[in-house]
Amino acid sequence: MQLVRFCRHDGTLGWGLNTPVGVQDLTASDPTLPKSMTQVIDQWDSLLPRIQRLSLRLGVVEEPVRLLCPLDRPGKIFGVGLNYQDHAAEGGRLIGEEPVIFSKMPTSLSGPFDPIFLPPQSEQVDYEAELVVVIGRKVRWADAKEAAESIFGYAVGNDVSARDWQKGKPGGQWLLGKSFDSFAPIGPGITLASSLRNPLDLKIELRIGDQRLQDSSTSQMVFTPVALVEYLSSVLTLETGDLIFTGTPSGVGVARTPPRFLTEGDLVEVSIESLGTIRNRCHRQSDPRAG
Repeated sequence: MQLVRFCRHDGTLGWGLNTPVGVQDLTASDPTLPKSMTQVIDQWDSLLPRIQRLSLRLGVVEEPVRLLCPLDRPGKIFGVGLNYQDHAAEGGRLIGEEPVIFSKMPTSLSGPFDPIFLPPQSEQVDYEAELVVVIGRKVRWADAKEAAESIFGYAVGNDVSARDWQKGKPGGQWLLGKSFDSFAPIGPGITLASSLRNPLDLKIELRIGDQRLQDSSTSQMVFTPVALVEYLSSVLTLETGDLIFTGTPSGVGVARTPPRFLTEGDLVEVSIESLGTIRNRCHRQSDPRAG
């Protein structure tokens, strides 16, 4: 089961289920359902029987809809560095005993088919195909069982990164280099954890045009989603709607010879088995203060 948010042809917003034959608009059929996806996740156990009944009698939307970022009110966004064995190897880096954690600002979040804006301050914008964890309940000091139960679902993500900020600025501006607007597209929806056979055995790949630049499996992950939730919750409270970008496999642009950074017009496609594909066209921004 995959939950999606969308914009209808008349400009109104809704949410529903993404099925193999199209989108089911649950909110149009039952206006008493919560409007916010964060509220939906928070109330999921009580809402599920209602959603299942609606799904059985609903058809799919006949008019086209535009899929939006599946979370309307994002919480905290965490990233994980060097969490794939093949990615660490391509950079000649050793894997530590604990995960490397950083953050992205919630304003970097965007939808599955929204543009990636290349900022005028960076010439080294890179791509990173990632499995994204969606937290479904408040959790602190989680053990493995509690951590697993707190994972509501998964999405496809791209941890877009300005490498010249991340590494080239004084002190290394990781937070800012990861947090330009549009630098965290996710989607196409949130696939329920209960719907996945094994999140640690999914094919993950990234293409730009006809070039496959990343091609790996989540089996290469060093610290599992459950382990990441355990680790993070030992420091802070994770809440409904928080996201964890779980790291990227080998093939990133900065590690290539010569480096391959994103340019105007690039169409970046990230696909993860059982979760779907996001497609984001790159557009170079100009500095509105110039001239």
